[in-house]
Amino acid sequence: MLRSLLLTIVFVSTAFAQDNPEWTTNHAPFRIIGNVYYVGSKDLASYLITTSQGDILINSNLPSSVPQIRKNVEALGFHFKDVKILLISHGHWDHAAGSAEIKRLTGAKYMVMDTDVPVVESGGKTDFQYGSSAESQFPATKVDRVLHDGDEVKLGGVVLVAHKTPGHTKGCTTWTMKLREDTKTYNVVIVGSPNVNTGYKLVGNAAYPTIAQDYELTFRTLQSLPCDVFLGAHGGYFGMEAKYARMKAGGVNPFVDPEGYKSYVAEREQAFRKELAKQTGT
Repeated sequence: MLRSLLLTIVFVSTAFAQDNPEWTTNHAPFRIIGNVYYVGSKDLASYLITTSQGDILINSNLPSSVPQIRKNVEALGFHFKDVKILLISHGHWDHAAGSAEIKRLTGAKYMVMDTDVPVVESGGKTDFQYGSSAESQFPATKVDRVLHDGDEVKLGGVVLVAHKTPGHTKGCTTWTMKLREDTKTYNVVIVGSPNVNTGYKLVGNAAYPTIAQDYELTFRTLQSLPCDVFLGAHGGYFGMEAKYARMKAGGVNPFVDPEGYKSYVAEREQAFRKELAKQTGT
């Protein structure tokens, strides 16, 4: 679990990341809670949210992930062509590179946070950190709906709220939704990313002058969100493998983890502040 977390926090190199077996090795698909299903790899998270009017997919992952995601959706008994809406956590290649192919296969409407739209429509070329890296580029994908902070995405009675949590990318998005299971209502939070990648300049960043202030905003936002079910763009964020093993063993749903969410956000904020202090020399 520790190794998985470290791999998701630090991009040692793009080439390594693309070949990371935890990103490319399939994970058995499973129902997390209610109508929320996991259909990603061992660490690159992808979520299927089913509704009476079609389905919502969050994160297309790598181009090589698309057949894997499709197989997982179908293994759960759903139809891939029922995906009507495609969302992402943020515009990095490991979460958005498969979007063009998923749009082609399903006809889904692609909805992206405003300040990540130029990145996905340029295939990563306008990314403030990785834009000049050929290995970080991906098939450019047309966005069908530009989202803004607080916008709602609705389908078949499901309401997802897009919270802009910038810094990791300019339009990094944390998704929330409420769902009811048995007699309880749960607040689900799918964290975009609060991580400061290796090489990020938090001070004097000409390509992203407000990056430090944006991270500050992100932590205020994450701290303000009520969370019962803690999920994220990478399985390592929320200890997916360990929780999946506990779920298979039976008992209380381990993905209901409000304290784990609070601890994760606090630890990531501490890491950000440590890096900011290092770069400012304070």
